[in-house]
Amino acid sequence: MVDREQLADFLRRRREALQPEDVGLTRGPRRRTNGLRREEVAALSGMSVDYYSRLEQERGPQPSEQMTAAIARGLHLSLDERDHLFRLAGHNAPVRTSRSEHVSPGMLRILDRLQDTPAQVVTGLAETLVQTPLAAALLGNETNYTGLARSMTYRWFTDDPDARRVYPIDDHPIRSRLFTSDLRSAYSREGAGSRAEALVEALLARSAEFEALWSEHEVGLAHDRTKRIQHPELGVLELDCQILLDPDQAQALLVFTATPGSESYEKLQLLSVIGEQRMSSYAQHPDK
Repeated sequence: MVDREQLADFLRRRREALQPEDVGLTRGPRRRTNGLRREEVAALSGMSVDYYSRLEQERGPQPSEQMTAAIARGLHLSLDERDHLFRLAGHNAPVRTSRSEHVSPGMLRILDRLQDTPAQVVTGLAETLVQTPLAAALLGNETNYTGLARSMTYRWFTDDPDARRVYPIDDHPIRSRLFTSDLRSAYSREGAGSRAEALVEALLARSAEFEALWSEHEVGLAHDRTKRIQHPELGVLELDCQILLDPDQAQALLVFTATPGSESYEKLQLLSVIGEQRMSSYAQHPDK
């Protein structure tokens, strides 16, 4: 059962303990609020200001597990704080595994400082947990998928057009091998009964291409630091992809940059203007 009084108090205290600089926001000269404003936490958590405000006022509904996880991320909670929040919201704390979906506060602080750069945090199963606005503009919003489709690897081998169009067609063969190799590494780490195994079994049943590549038993293929990304309006961008690993969470922060003065660099500047507007053929699948 949700403990509304304690939940409201915890949310207020955590909000007031955060400063704008902690989450990549600019402190205005006339700011008087102690900590973050409610509307700022709501935006960071991807929910309405009214919904979040009602939680702090002890009159909101019980937040779902998905909403609770979003609040934990918005408030940059540690794992212990996240578990506490889940219990206050009337849920069991998520099981801690070697493949956690909780992004650490330190990783989020880095991401907050990259708002003018395409960057995102992904799991070992190629699930995107959080993106900067420019990453969503470059690659599409990859955080709204559910089920097995949360994995880019699953979408790639089940012929999701949005997944395939991110890369030029000439790069599809190597992308397929890399996705398969990465999934085999995840399967080796997580073992039987894991979500990695469920993903492998689903793909073996649905994709002849994946089945053939899986039988090759390639593992640990090296990723080229330079990636070619195909954008529907800007064309192909050649980008450097820097990777910061968080071994405790089995996650990676991907940061995309271009050489100053290059054509791809100029396209990245245009990307910030275009925003998340994409061609209609790139519209998100209705069940995401």
